[in-house]
Amino acid sequence: MNIRANILLRVYLAFGLIVLFAFAVLLRLGDVQFIQGHKWRAMADSLSTKEFDIEAARGNIYSNDGSLLATSIPEYELRMDMLAGGIQDKEVFDSKVDSLAMKLSQFFGDKSAKDYSRFLRKARQDSARYVLIKRKVSYQDLKVIRTFPLYNIGKYTGGLMAIQQNRRIKPFKDLASRTIGYKNENVKNGVGLEGAYGNYINGESGKRLMQRISGGVWIPVNNDAEVAPKDGADIISTIDINMQDLAQNALEKGLIRSKAHHGAVIVMEVATGEIRAVANYTRVEEGVYKEQFNYAIAGNQDPGSTFKLASYMALLEDKVVDTNTMVETGNYKVPGSKKIIKDSHGSIGTVTVKKAFEQSSNAAVAELVNRAYHDNQSKFTDHLYKWHLNERMVLQIPGEAKPWIKNPTNTSWHKFLTLPQMAYGYEMQLTPLKMLSFYNAVANNGKYVAPVFVKEIRRLGNPIEQFKARVINEKICSDVTLSKIKSMLEGVVTEGSGKQIVYNPLYEIAGKTGTAQVANDDKGYADKKYQASFVGYFPAKKPKYSMIVVINDPKGEYYGALVSGPVFREIADRIYAGDIKMYSGIKQNLVGNTNPPEAKAGQSKATKKVYNAFGIKALYAAKSDYFNSVDTSNGIAFQENVPVKGIMPNVNGMGLKDAMYLIGNAGLKARVKGSGKVKSQSIQPGSSIGKGLMVEIELQ
Repeated sequence: MNIRANILLRVYLAFGLIVLFAFAVLLRLGDVQFIQGHKWRAMADSLSTKEFDIEAARGNIYSNDGSLLATSIPEYELRMDMLAGGIQDKEVFDSKVDSLAMKLSQFFGDKSAKDYSRFLRKARQDSARYVLIKRKVSYQDLKVIRTFPLYNIGKYTGGLMAIQQNRRIKPFKDLASRTIGYKNENVKNGVGLEGAYGNYINGESGKRLMQRISGGVWIPVNNDAEVAPKDGADIISTIDINMQDLAQNALEKGLIRSKAHHGAVIVMEVATGEIRAVANYTRVEEGVYKEQFNYAIAGNQDPGSTFKLASYMALLEDKVVDTNTMVETGNYKVPGSKKIIKDSHGSIGTVTVKKAFEQSSNAAVAELVNRAYHDNQSKFTDHLYKWHLNERMVLQIPGEAKPWIKNPTNTSWHKFLTLPQMAYGYEMQLTPLKMLSFYNAVANNGKYVAPVFVKEIRRLGNPIEQFKARVINEKICSDVTLSKIKSMLEGVVTEGSGKQIVYNPLYEIAGKTGTAQVANDDKGYADKKYQASFVGYFPAKKPKYSMIVVINDPKGEYYGALVSGPVFREIADRIYAGDIKMYSGIKQNLVGNTNPPEAKAGQSKATKKVYNAFGIKALYAAKSDYFNSVDTSNGIAFQENVPVKGIMPNVNGMGLKDAMYLIGNAGLKARVKGSGKVKSQSIQPGSSIGKGLMVEIELQ
């Protein structure tokens, strides 16, 4: 073989080897890609890890009396690892999977036992590591599920994985719902207290290391989080749950009664500015109302006659008028225009300023303000600006509408018409809360404070921040003016437009009715829609609470006294009846023989509490849990009533609840006639008795 042939042979041999090697590589690539691809892709996935945030439990929101308004409860997503350590043995899994399927079927009721068994066996066959069993499972249900076959092998070795998620609930449901607010992934900043105090409530997220498995599913690497979440702080609101309930019920009834479109009620504590109740309802269908919009803080409207308080305050401060100044009512033709301002109820003649205010004369206040300030119109608006009626109150919750009060520099100011129309509450925009806050300042001896919705923030039960009312104006007017204004507001209820509806002889209310025609953006006042309101405070001589009721677009009657007055009266009556501290100074009305009221016999603890609350003297002859009362000239004496085994107890004078308790404890059966308190018993007190005997008690 020559040299050339030898070289060619070697070249061909090398080339052949290269071709064979390339072919072998291609075969191997095909095997890896198509035959072993599933295996290697799963392995690649298993090597991918990532940190995920764990949502912290949001803090609670409490009412002023400690009731829980909003809280987070844990919900669990149940998953199952079919290859967990405790069930890797096929015999263990197969022996208990049908029992588990039966338990799941009975517990959830969404699938048959056969369906569950088939589903679990298929997941096992596929070597699934993160099978979804159920979403939204409560903690109480989870405790039961952990006792099921397979799952009871061990917390983790049985294959059950519980992924915690937090769900926000409101235990009182719709009560104060708009004030509490909400926050979710669809709302950037949240609403109400939930949104305003999100930085406190949200807490700090934790961290969990997750591993991606086949199918792109992420499962926890470890049983516990790498960084535990830090729960949010608790918010203590100023809302009183009982007053809130009263406000919502009374407003809803008032709206249904008047077939109105929407309405709002706000109750405020005079001295502190703390909001005790906020109710907002909108009609969603005939006779059905829901909380959809916070009219209390965002519903800007012409306030109407309730604004006359500010007009008369300005007039009295500038000493332009006094309460006994005489003024005409009925019609007032505005000089320089064709406008005639009329009183809806007609003229009541020439009366004092106090009487004109009590009867809510539009003509009177328009004439007085126009006559006093026509030549210097900014002097009137300067008062309003000095009282900060044109400014937001910087509330603790978002959504406050900006008040709008004109001044002579505005292009929309009419040199003849704006001033007299502002005098009775038109050509301006104020929210119900803004109007209430101004009246609250009068009740608070001139001190104007911003409303408070949150009084304290707590973490682990310890206060970390506290809030007090921000003073907007230390003194809105002189004491002389304040005294006259208070007298005028009291006169509205005792002598004026609120007398027939709002007046209560048991305690004094001061306030003002308001009726305003509501403008439509396109049609002006052509639709003839009205807003009825009543705003005031009580008890008038020593105010504790202020309140406003606003009802928009009532059908039929639309005057403030007739539409909003009954709602105000109902809420005020119930609040007054439930707050014994407001009774101080009330004239005592003694009846009959002037003896203290007799109590039913029964449990001594409850009766003593009531007597002590009313300051009634009681003579306690014994310290037993039960008693029989005896009326004496020196007070109420309590005779001891100690149940003795085998002896018939004395239930005379008791209510049915206490009587049945003692009779049941004695082993007797009872037949009851009548109602009231026990008048007689068929087995005499002190008689020997045996278990199962029948005793007949008659109540009257």
